[in-house]
Amino acid sequence: MGPTQKPNVCRQLSRRALGFFSRDAGVVQRTNLGILRVLVCQESTKFKNVWTTHSKSPIAYERGRIYFDNYRCCVSSVASEPRKLYEMPKCSKSEKIEDALLWECPVGEILPNPSDYKSSLIALTAHNWLFRISATTGKVLEKIYLASYCKFRYLSWDTPQEVIAVKSAQNKCSALARQAGIQQPILLYLAVFHVLPFSLIGILEISKKIFGNVTDATLSHGILIVMYSSGLVRLYSFQAIIEQFMQQKLDLGCACRWGGTAGTVGEAPFGIPCNIKITDSPPLLFEVSSLENAFQIGGHPWHYIITPNRKKQKGVFHICALKDNSLAKNGIQEMECCSLESDWIYFHPDASGRIIHVGPNQVKVLKLNEVENNSAQHQISEDFVILANREKNKNENLLTVTASGRVVKKKFNLLDDDPEQETFKIVDYEDELDLLSVVAVTQIDAEGKAHLDFHCNEYGTLLKSIPLEESWDVTYSHEVYFDRDLVLHIEQKPSRVFSCYVYQMFADKCQANYDQQC
Repeated sequence: MGPTQKPNVCRQLSRRALGFFSRDAGVVQRTNLGILRVLVCQESTKFKNVWTTHSKSPIAYERGRIYFDNYRCCVSSVASEPRKLYEMPKCSKSEKIEDALLWECPVGEILPNPSDYKSSLIALTAHNWLFRISATTGKVLEKIYLASYCKFRYLSWDTPQEVIAVKSAQNKCSALARQAGIQQPILLYLAVFHVLPFSLIGILEISKKIFGNVTDATLSHGILIVMYSSGLVRLYSFQAIIEQFMQQKLDLGCACRWGGTAGTVGEAPFGIPCNIKITDSPPLLFEVSSLENAFQIGGHPWHYIITPNRKKQKGVFHICALKDNSLAKNGIQEMECCSLESDWIYFHPDASGRIIHVGPNQVKVLKLNEVENNSAQHQISEDFVILANREKNKNENLLTVTASGRVVKKKFNLLDDDPEQETFKIVDYEDELDLLSVVAVTQIDAEGKAHLDFHCNEYGTLLKSIPLEESWDVTYSHEVYFDRDLVLHIEQKPSRVFSCYVYQMFADKCQANYDQQC
């Protein structure tokens, strides 16, 4: 038998039109994304800057939508040229949106209203209202008044697309109060909700009496994570805290009497009382000490990454088993680099259990597997490495002239993140196309130039490189998003000037071999 012929894009499109994949919607979606990946990565495809704009307020991006003016104005980036979807009425500073999350309809759930099947923006305002806003029209669909006893400021997912946590600003004791011996009993509050339909789980208080001098606390996947200035990180079960310390179950929209005051839960001015008050130390699940509270959990089986809690250990990462705190074989990862900015490490977001370690001149993708003949222990090994395009052993010559007039040459090595060498700044993962996107920057003359590279997520092979037209100043703050056929660059300049550059895909030729293997 001869070699199997690889199907091309045209053949895949023809098979789709004839209904070859009609029995499984997932196959159709995967086929479509496979076709798009081929088109994105083929040589004839170009990404062109189709829109540039500037703003005095922060710019945010979520799933094809660009938000301006504290989420008041929304622009769609899906069309050939970005167009305004909606603009909400102007409001006072006290009513502005401070934080927001994009909610997208979960598959397979029956929801009460037709509008619930469309994407919504869950927004937190400066005056403690929680809104659910239509992501296409800007219409307010639901609103909840949180409370008047604290200032809520941050939104995050506890369980993505299912449970949200609303965190208050931290109550810090003033120097005057400390001198007078007055301590702030409640450090912060966490309000937790199921989304769509909105239902209250409860509001939890983090008190100094129970937890001590906490610097921060958050919820993630049902775990209460509490952090301390000493570097200590403690984990507690939120469900166990609810079962043990919830004073009263509260329902949104229902009448309630609390502390001598009556009102409707979730409506102004009554709001939502704090109904989870911890009166004794809850059962501790896990604790660890790490420099700057850096702590991550991931991998298969569960492992965690920390930096030993000593300043001289900055840039050294320990990968340990969660079940017994044992260090994995080759579990100390240190990138031997001399740079102004430190390297960073995290579990790969593709749920493969791998680890990404990024330095100025290399990106290491590490895998976690069992030690041969010892299934109880795991080891870290390299899956692949992406290297910056640099001259090998590049040195600079320093010329000095002695008193006798003799010229002396001294050689010295450049920093690994020297701006005149290609340096990695951002590494991200495009989950739908299964591509790693890497931003590399080089200083050319007076300005920096950046390009965005697409690498095969399985093997690390370079598949495509896109030059960014605008200059890249390494002293500015940058965000780069790669979303299907879109590249978006958000830049923050001094004096709070924000710029947004939108690139879209243009294919000069419509031909590509469809190769599922990179």
